[in-house]
Amino acid sequence: MQKRILAALLSVALGTGVIVSSNDGDAHAEPTGAPTGVTGSGPCSTDPKPVHVGPIPKTLEMPIQYPVISPVPYPAPTTAPVRIQTDLPADPCTDPCPDLTDEGPAPQSLAGLLGLPELILKPQPFVFGIPVPGQQPDPLPSPPAQVTPAVDPAPRSPARATPRVREVVEISKQTGAHSINRTDKRWQVYGTDLGIMWESKPGEIATAFGDTVGRGFHPPGGMGGDWRSNVLAFSTDRELSDGVSYDSMVTDSRCHAAELLSSRKIDNVEITTIPTSGFAIGDRQYMSYMSMRTWSSLPGTFFTNHGGIAYSDDHGQTWTKDPFAKWDNIFGLSKFQVSAMVPQGDYVYMFGTPPTRLGDVGLARVPKDQVLNTSAYQYWSNDSWTPVGGFEAASPVVTGPVGELSVRYDSSRNVWQMSYLDTSRLGIVLRESDSPQGLWSEPAQLVSVTQYPQLYGGFIHPWSTGEDLYLNISTWNDYNVYMMGAKIG
Repeated sequence: MQKRILAALLSVALGTGVIVSSNDGDAHAEPTGAPTGVTGSGPCSTDPKPVHVGPIPKTLEMPIQYPVISPVPYPAPTTAPVRIQTDLPADPCTDPCPDLTDEGPAPQSLAGLLGLPELILKPQPFVFGIPVPGQQPDPLPSPPAQVTPAVDPAPRSPARATPRVREVVEISKQTGAHSINRTDKRWQVYGTDLGIMWESKPGEIATAFGDTVGRGFHPPGGMGGDWRSNVLAFSTDRELSDGVSYDSMVTDSRCHAAELLSSRKIDNVEITTIPTSGFAIGDRQYMSYMSMRTWSSLPGTFFTNHGGIAYSDDHGQTWTKDPFAKWDNIFGLSKFQVSAMVPQGDYVYMFGTPPTRLGDVGLARVPKDQVLNTSAYQYWSNDSWTPVGGFEAASPVVTGPVGELSVRYDSSRNVWQMSYLDTSRLGIVLRESDSPQGLWSEPAQLVSVTQYPQLYGGFIHPWSTGEDLYLNISTWNDYNVYMMGAKIG
């Protein structure tokens, strides 16, 4: 995980001091900082107001790679997940587990006394794995029956006008110390990113986070101990204008958020497993994810093993990575490695990019009752839904560079919305369309690196309205999640 700093997007990582031009004439407000929040939520009166980490970090952890040849068992070893339900105090300002979360001040180093970043050199093995037999696997279920979908016409709709972004403000710090949820004290989530949201049931929103660290956290990036590849929160908060309060997280011990989708945590084999979108159909939750081989790659790129789908039948407490619902990363350039999946009508639509922040967006659809059957997917190609050619034949619906894709259907206006990190514009942008295949509007900038250096993410809250758009962003400097609010004309 630490080597993500080496794979951070070049244009965003160097965003400090870069002037970004925009071809829309609307003003973008500077970040306002987090408000005090609703009564009973943070920042607490005893806490300082959250501030963003400056461009010069206090601590910089530098991984030093060295090659290792090592046997790697297949299939991967598994353990039965442990889950507990913990009743936390109603007031987030009450520390429920001081014995677990109270940390004394770190001793001041010479670099700190001089006002310089403390450099930590951390050896990291880069594994060249030799496959060996692992534990006896559980018997696999029978694969889904092969189907042959028809070829259906799907012409593009006329392009909509560029969305008019009238105002963008920072609403709240969602995670970490002094956030409105005080996730460090309540669930030992000190640093995390992404914040992918979906309606898990009527009146409830699930939020999935990426690589998460606990005690010893020190930005930039996810540096520290207690590494979990992903965690999950739930909220029933409908008042989004002051941030989203989390009611609970999936936990495996007292005041400790559980890892949902396991990963080997072996660099160049499977370093982590990152959620990319989520949705619910009936009582089943689905989560698309990418199995990360390594972050150690050229700026703006990374390498995946595959993109896949996991599901949960116990309301997100435990998850199963479906063994058949996978899109393998062939030669490192395959499409649909990073996917955003959206149910609408009779279908689930899958928007996907290659394993980079630089690629185009492809599109597929599948009947809602066939989500885990890859043979049932139709890919949009040259004005048709077709299985011919498979996922590699999908035509671009939006040309890159596209990173951290988020898509929703605004039923109040019958309009599709898409936000993503556009590395050519050094910011998160918004597009709209009357159909999933487009034509999509020209992008309007929402958040720029002139405001938030080392910006990424941009995941839309499902309860946004046509005029009020809410989204979660992350920054590498802070390595936590912030909610933004945008007024859309």
